[in-house]
Amino acid sequence: MERKEKLKLGFPGAEKAVEVTIPDGEPRPWDLDSKLAVVGTAVPRADGPAKVTGRAKYTYDVNLPGMLYGRILRCPFAHARIRKLDASAAERLPGVKAVVLRMKEGDEPKFQGEEVAALAATTDEIAGDAVRMIKVEWEKLPFVVTLEQAMKPDAPRVHKDRGNVRPAGRPTKRGDVEAGFQDALDSGGAVVEATYTTPVQTHSALETHGHVARWEGDQLTVWASTQATFGVREQLSRHFNLRANQVHVITHYMGGGFGAKFGAGPEGVLCCELARKAGAPVKLMLDRKEEHLAVGNRPSSVQELKLGAKKDGTITAISAKSHGSPGIGRGAGCNNTELFEFPNVDKEELDVAVNAGEARAMRAPGRPQGIFALESIADELAEKLGLDPLEFHQKNDRHAVRLAEYELGAAKIGWERRNKVAGAGAGPRKRGLGMAGSYWPVAGGPPQSAAAVQVVIHKDGSVDVRNGCQDIGTGTRTLMSVVTAEELGLPSSHVTPWLGETTDPVGPASGGSTTAPTLAPAVRAAAWRAKQKLFEVAAKELTCEPGELETADGTIRVQGQPTKALAWKKACGLMEGDQVAATGERVPNFGRPFVEQVGGAQFAEVEVDVETGVIRVLKVVAVHDCGRVVNKLTAESQVVGGVIGGIAFALHEERLLDAHTGHMVNPNLEYYKIAGSLDMPEIVPIMFDVANGHNNVGLRGLGEPTIVPTAAAIANAVHNAIGARVRDLPMTPDRVLQALASAPRREGR
Repeated sequence: MERKEKLKLGFPGAEKAVEVTIPDGEPRPWDLDSKLAVVGTAVPRADGPAKVTGRAKYTYDVNLPGMLYGRILRCPFAHARIRKLDASAAERLPGVKAVVLRMKEGDEPKFQGEEVAALAATTDEIAGDAVRMIKVEWEKLPFVVTLEQAMKPDAPRVHKDRGNVRPAGRPTKRGDVEAGFQDALDSGGAVVEATYTTPVQTHSALETHGHVARWEGDQLTVWASTQATFGVREQLSRHFNLRANQVHVITHYMGGGFGAKFGAGPEGVLCCELARKAGAPVKLMLDRKEEHLAVGNRPSSVQELKLGAKKDGTITAISAKSHGSPGIGRGAGCNNTELFEFPNVDKEELDVAVNAGEARAMRAPGRPQGIFALESIADELAEKLGLDPLEFHQKNDRHAVRLAEYELGAAKIGWERRNKVAGAGAGPRKRGLGMAGSYWPVAGGPPQSAAAVQVVIHKDGSVDVRNGCQDIGTGTRTLMSVVTAEELGLPSSHVTPWLGETTDPVGPASGGSTTAPTLAPAVRAAAWRAKQKLFEVAAKELTCEPGELETADGTIRVQGQPTKALAWKKACGLMEGDQVAATGERVPNFGRPFVEQVGGAQFAEVEVDVETGVIRVLKVVAVHDCGRVVNKLTAESQVVGGVIGGIAFALHEERLLDAHTGHMVNPNLEYYKIAGSLDMPEIVPIMFDVANGHNNVGLRGLGEPTIVPTAAAIANAVHNAIGARVRDLPMTPDRVLQALASAPRREGR
């Protein structure tokens, strides 16, 4: 059975009425007319007290009786062949309980840090000594670790069966690009060409990759630092030929992943193999060097862009040729032909293999590097046309929400203070303003992700909401309790969220900004269905039909008759059994939403010392939408976190490989720089609430779009400050000084 519902979508000043088809057993979606009491307010994190008091237990904190400690032997070279491999001395060392060889004689590790063998011992110190006792006779082989080396016709092959260069995706060709460029020039407009580069960036999560594994017969329990509990279960059950219910994955708390922790990975498989062989639990946590070398990164990029626009700023064409390195893996593409309206497009992308650890998804894959290049060249073109960048965006962006966000962000940053002439101003410390837009296309839910949520209302009035997914740190527990509380008419503190164990209903991986929009609708559906069961109980006491009841302010009452009501706890006490429970699933999205993509706009103010080249970000105004904001506090936290990551990408982070040895020269957090407390500007997060109508909550994801525009906005602000363009990330002092030395002299600089 289905029913039709009319919804009012959008935001004040931009509303539209739509009709959607709602499956039977689903609540009416929240829209602009919905009166909500808990959703949209600032609710403290449900797990906040546990984290600040130390009660929260991460994988690193798990210590089991008789537990052993695992270590991995990794290849010390960029490319080598194993001539001899002998672990007998390590096996004989007292305290060593298991050794597992992942490679054999004749195998060829392809990068520094690739897994060769692993062992487990009674102490971590013994394990470290034993790893060094594994004897390997290496034959060093030719390697390449830079794009320039790898792209030469006679370069050593990273993979024997193919060349180093291959397409990163299908080329995009739309319209006639050359005619578009000519149209721009014929109208009195302009065409700009430039090359932009971004480095390899590692994930650098606070908690490293790691697992604790315990076998009990053919039952495997794994505590994992993962952003995909069910992904780990699937990989391990497949590897060990087990049924899914024989693998129990637990992730109660984790210290970040950013895209690098979707499966068990080689380290997780090795941990489980060691535990099975030793007949004892094993903990295997990676150190910081291993994190940098072997468990993922954001690929580098070299983007050659050409952009044309008419005299009035209307874009006519874009050409984007890019290449980058995903190490031994795939996926160096850049999303640099989106955001604006492009009538003519010519886009090609190449993966360039090098002897380095493979790329993995990293917060907003392809977007931060792509938007850095696109928004930089857009800024250059606007300047050449004599247009304000804000005006240029308003001319070429058709996203209704983002257009409103541009106006709001410009007002909050004081856009009128922007230098009309880039580099103007006296003194060595110059200030500037820049802007950039953001987007995210993924909506969550089937077919991308599945979720089932159970809500249990107990006879004493307490409420549980359960799902087996993990909280990567975004506040998923809080989201679950807020949505449940809203549907049941209770304070969120009355709801206890349970997650992080695969024995509970299936949940999504924390990737693609899909966790919240996949999970929240299932939570609401489960709470709504459980509420209907409780209404059947309360209706008998209130002598009415269940359909006449509603929940509000901790009561169950007859609609329109607030005095004819039962206190929540009293109504629950009328149950015949101990509880009522219901399960909700994430159904496919309803029809067309108000907008297809999440938007966003960021405005940055910087100060640049032209004598030292040091950039200080003074302020970032970040305006973002995620459909309906469920919890203002955690939403703003996501925005702030994205901006911080974007600042680090813009100014600090860069993996450095020695072209002569193939070694990473900064595999630690001393020389691999990330943004610290002294780098923090004033960050102003502004949530732009939109009734999007995509699901019964109207929620979209937020984790990734918040990092997309930051580097671009900062780069444009730097140019506005000094009148010189820095086209290579990170924008270190030497690159700033080089840009200044290469730029034409301007009066006052």
